[in-house]
Amino acid sequence: MKDEKQRQQLYTDEYFEKGHILLKIWQTIVAIFGWLCVFIPLVITITSFWAAYNPKIPHIWSYDEGIFEIKFIAVILLFSFAMASLFAVSMTLIQNRRRDRLVEQWPTFNPINQKKRENELGKFMDERFGPKDFRENVRYYEVQPEQNLDTDQIKSIYKKSNLDDLG
Repeated sequence: MKDEKQRQQLYTDEYFEKGHILLKIWQTIVAIFGWLCVFIPLVITITSFWAAYNPKIPHIWSYDEGIFEIKFIAVILLFSFAMASLFAVSMTLIQNRRRDRLVEQWPTFNPINQKKRENELGKFMDERFGPKDFRENVRYYEVQPEQNLDTDQIKSIYKKSNLDDLG
């Protein structure tokens, strides 16, 4: 049972295993530092932008260019979100219409006749070019002129077997 579990496990992480205290401490410090590098600039930017409208809010910087840049980025992001949403909604509607139109249509072939066609065609190919495993495994095969197929030969095989209808 244990051997089977080891085969099923596709990856390991020493952080979650017993022991490895120094590794856990180091990776935790790096993770905390990474999150601080995300949150500190975010807090500074939000408080500085908020302080432009409410001077009671403590802030680190108050440059007009910075406030204008934040507004500009917000407009760009809002426009991008609107375009992405418009695209996603329109593609969803188009795909749903297409799926409804195709799924509700009757199949254009009869699966039972399709299997019969495959069998008839397989028999014909076996007679004309040899057994299936020979055809699939031979490296080089030269087709003789009398083995060439006529333009409508497959259609005539289907007609002979009464399999020429589409449904």
